[in-house]
Amino acid sequence: MAQGWLRHLAGDRIEVRSAGSAPGDAINPVAVQAMAEVGIDITAERPKILTVEAVQDSDAVITMGCGDTCPIFPGKRYEDWELTDPAGQGIDVVRRVRDEIRARVETLLAELLPDTAPTEA
Repeated sequence: MAQGWLRHLAGDRIEVRSAGSAPGDAINPVAVQAMAEVGIDITAERPKILTVEAVQDSDAVITMGCGDTCPIFPGKRYEDWELTDPAGQGIDVVRRVRDEIRARVETLLAELLPDTAPTEA
């Protein structure tokens, strides 16, 4: 969902990579539904394993409960967003997580691109 929001709000101003330390086999269908409700299609995305190279090539690394399994490189910006895990949750919980992720993405964008506003408010 974070990748969907970031692409939606930042357009091509930021390169987005999304991966997990223990990705599932498929994207959560309830997350797909929640994002579709706000006009964002994430159906083409597939879970990917987080690689050392992906972290090394990134300026900012946002984790969601990655803990000690995520590689750390000096000079990178790291944030761990503590969120309710949407896996196995109903649509009402996933909507709240979706909306919290949007707010965090908007804050991140304002910090990374302070002279620009999101493409959509």
